[in-house]
This record gives sequence, C-alpha cells and structure tokens, in this order.
Amino acid sequence: MNMTTNLATYSVVLTYSAMAVYVVAFIAFALDMAKRSGEVAAASSGAGAPKAAAEQKTVATVQGGTVVLERVAQSSDGDGSSRRGTRFERVGMAMTVLALVLHVGSVVLRGIAADRVPWGNMFEFSLTGTALIILIFLLVQLWQNLKFLGVFITGLTIILLGIATVNYYVPVRPLVPALESYWLVIHVFVAIAGTGFFALGAGLAVAQLVQTYHQGRTTSNKIRFMETLPDADRLEVLTYRVLLVGFVLWTFTLIAGAIWAERAWGRYWGWDTKEVWTFIIWVVYAGYIHARATRGWRGARSSWLALIGFAAVMFNFSVVNVFFKGLHSYSGI
Repeated sequence: MNMTTNLATYSVVLTYSAMAVYVVAFIAFALDMAKRSGEVAAASSGAGAPKAAAEQKTVATVQGGTVVLERVAQSSDGDGSSRRGTRFERVGMAMTVLALVLHVGSVVLRGIAADRVPWGNMFEFSLTGTALIILIFLLVQLWQNLKFLGVFITGLTIILLGIATVNYYVPVRPLVPALESYWLVIHVFVAIAGTGFFALGAGLAVAQLVQTYHQGRTTSNKIRFMETLPDADRLEVLTYRVLLVGFVLWTFTLIAGAIWAERAWGRYWGWDTKEVWTFIIWVVYAGYIHARATRGWRGARSSWLALIGFAAVMFNFSVVNVFFKGLHSYSGI
C-alpha cells in the first residue's frame, strides 16, 4: 500500500512538472507569434531586417502584355510548410516534447500504482487524454506543419490539467465492477484518441475563422501574424481532414460502447445521459461532414459547426460526467 501511495505521489509531482514546462512552451509559442507579426510588418513596410528580406521572392506577373517583376513576402506557400520556424517556435516545440515525456511518466506511474490502465475516473481520463492530445499534435507535424497551433494546444492542455488536478483528483482506488472489462482499454482509449483529433480540429477551425476575418480587412488593419499561416481555404480543408479521422474514431467509440453496455447491463442502448451525449456528438460531426461533402458548406459555416461539435465534447466530458446522474456517474469520481 505504501508503494502504491508513493507511486501515486510521484505521478502527481510529474504532472505538476509537466504543467510547468507546458507553460514555458505556451509562452514560447506566444513569443513566436509576436516575432512573426513583427517580421511581416517589417517586410511589408520595406524596412525589414536582412532576415525578413531573405524571406521574399521575385514574382513575374503580366500587366497589359508586359512582364513585371515584383518582390513579395514569402511567409508561406499556401499551406505553411515553407515558412522557416523562429527560435521561439523551436523552443516551444522542444519544451512541448519535454513536457510530454514528463506527462507520459505521470500517466505510467499512475497506471502502475493502480495496477490497471490509468483512465478509470475523471482525473485519470484527463491525465491520459491531455497527454494524447499533445502526442497527436506532435505526430501530425510529420504530415503537416501545424506548429502555429502550439499556443492553442498547450493552452488547452494547461487548462484541462489544472482543472483535473484541482477539482477531480482522487487517490488510487479499485475499479467499480462495471469497468472491470477489457472494453475499458478499447472503448475509452479510442474515445480519448478521437477527442484528441477533435481538439486539433477545433484549433484549426478557430484559425480558419480568424483567417477569414483577417483576409476581409484592409491592409492597414490586417492581423500580421495571420499572414504567416495558410489561407482560409487551406485551413478549412485541414480542419475537415483532421475531424474526419476523429469522426471515424468516435464512431468506433459509439459502437464499442454499445457492445460493452450489452456485456455489462444486458442491453445495447438505454438512453443513459452519457450515451445520449455521445450520440449527440456523433450526430453533430456527422452533420458537419455531410453538410461539407454534399451541401457545399465551406468557410465560416463549416468551422462554426466544427466548434459546436467540440463544445459538445467538452460539455460531455465536464458537465455530463459531473452533474448528471446515470449508469456512468462513476466516471466523475
């Protein structure tokens, strides 16, 4: 018992350490935004530093049958992949990786202390879920440069971890009988992974909305930082692709939950509050995918619908788990 208590204590220490490093990463990403805004402003004024000038390119255009050469800022190639990262961005990514190592250590120690998978209650779900959000954010960089979401992802992680440690922490305890199943590993882990992709999609949706607003402003009132990001159309496409992965995982979550419910309670569906909200989330994202694919929803409308879906996810995670009574009420302990 003493060993269990010690491991749980070390897990908490690592959790707070990870939060501290996430704060450093958040600050670094915020400074990166400020630096890039300054570089864009300097380049556009024609009085930029050599570095800003080096990030310009010569573009040939045809005007009235004459070829005209112009020097324009090369902050992005349309998808953000050609932009060179600033020192602050590199520091932010390094600190995020370090924080994740500490974070995963806290998850592992909690699991060893409990002698089971570490997502049997709200605190453990939050601990593992935020680690997976960060992991997905880092892994997706292999596919697409989305480092500009660093402020959103690290900020969200800090808030969720802070709420979990302050409001939801409970000592290590055995699982309730309904959770003693291999479906706990499958169902909940896939749900956490789906939530991670939904969080990333929400960040992209916010960026798309801000970029749309930015592109509609006059030159003097533009948000300089947004000029270093992909354009609104590209951000909307990225949002769709990320949320499509999340939707597939959430669909499996819904199906696996029904199978588990039949094993535990003898029925696939019982209109429990948690079950209903899981289905509502599925319907919102299904509507988002359907509206975009068949109804031509593009731009701000689709992004707002994506954010409504993520708001439903957060409501399900927080309010439903804590304040609504039902067969899943044990998840709030």
